Amino acid sequence: MAEIKIGAVNEKQAVVTEDKLALNVGSGNVKVFATPMMIALMEGAAAECLAPFLDEGFTSVGAQMNVSHSAATPAGMKVKAAAEITAADGKRVDFKVSAYDEAGLIGEGTHTRFIVFKEKFEQKATTKKAQGKQ
Repeated sequence: MAEIKIGAVNEKQAVVTEDKLALNVGSGNVKVFATPMMIALMEGAAAECLAPFLDEGFTSVGAQMNVSHSAATPAGMKVKAAAEITAADGKRVDFKVSAYDEAGLIGEGTHTRFIVFKEKFEQKATTKKAQGKQ
């Protein structure tokens, strides 16, 4: 595995469409960019930021997200999320995350991901599902 570069940054962009509104994702009854969708954009930016440092067969999974959502964004506006690697300790990688719309900052916080062997991780989840059916 390549050495994870502290300070590495990635951005991910999207347009706020109807399917990303709080009213339509079940996180409220208003027609603005839903907090879960903002978090997903932040998480995606972080996952993409870390991916170039991972060996084949490995991926990362989100473990913790601590963010504020401080401004509403209506449908039609562009949004972007940024993720910066702030620490790496073994399989744990920490990020500073933020999100912006065309008018400015809409959310910020921290995010933690863990590096996992994809096949083994998915197999463990499948085993859990089978155990739950007994």
